[in-house]
Amino acid sequence: MKYCRFHLNGDVRYGLVESVAGRDEITRLLVTPPEEVGGDMEDLRTKQMARIPLSEAELSVPVRPSKIVCVGRNYREHANELGNEVPIEPLLFFKPTTSLIESGGTIRRPRLSERTDYEGEVAVVISKPCYKLSDSDDVRPYILGYTGLNDFTARDLQKKDGQWARAKGFDTFCPVGPIVTDEIDPWAGINVKTTVNGEIRQDGNTRDFIFPLELLIRYIAQVMTLLPGDLIATGTPKGVGPVVAGDVIEVWVEGVGTLRNPVTDE
Repeated sequence: MKYCRFHLNGDVRYGLVESVAGRDEITRLLVTPPEEVGGDMEDLRTKQMARIPLSEAELSVPVRPSKIVCVGRNYREHANELGNEVPIEPLLFFKPTTSLIESGGTIRRPRLSERTDYEGEVAVVISKPCYKLSDSDDVRPYILGYTGLNDFTARDLQKKDGQWARAKGFDTFCPVGPIVTDEIDPWAGINVKTTVNGEIRQDGNTRDFIFPLELLIRYIAQVMTLLPGDLIATGTPKGVGPVVAGDVIEVWVEGVGTLRNPVTDE
């Protein structure tokens, strides 16, 4: 199943996304938010609506997380390109929910930073409360679906501060979308590409994760309870780099679509 959140008659609604004659359309309203059914998508109730091409819809952020947990340096070549050691266990950090923006929203470069970088990623959406899983527990029932994410970063502040809260946490620094889908399989391999002004900068695949999803979810859930709708950003492949005002970043995730955001100065 694929779904989005979008603006309709002054409200933000959930919509079922289906392929119709070769293009994605919002075909029905979802009466219950998907994260409230605990992954049991068959329990979702829908309501008829006039179909809207997804490309013409005014999208909103497709999730409403209580927290955004990010994994740093989960691709070996990305760790190397920034001169960092490959981690021996997952490196975690947070982005605040106030950093979220939708596909089409504008990323604002803060005056405090002289270098801001894109980081295209696959993100996991949690389906139900998840805490202290055993090694034998299957993590898949805790996954509602997957979406695209841009872990936008003030690179100079990241290096200056030594910890990443400020560099990762500015408003607009977490574009997410355009949809959520459970029809892809990162274990089998999902392609992730980032372009800037149409030029490919990143081209990776989830098969190259240092830490696979089952390890990441168990590792995070040993520390904190993951709640329905929470996001896990799984790490970015090599090719990160700076952008300036006027640039347009597109993060394409296979089976999800393109997360597109222009950049401006604050």
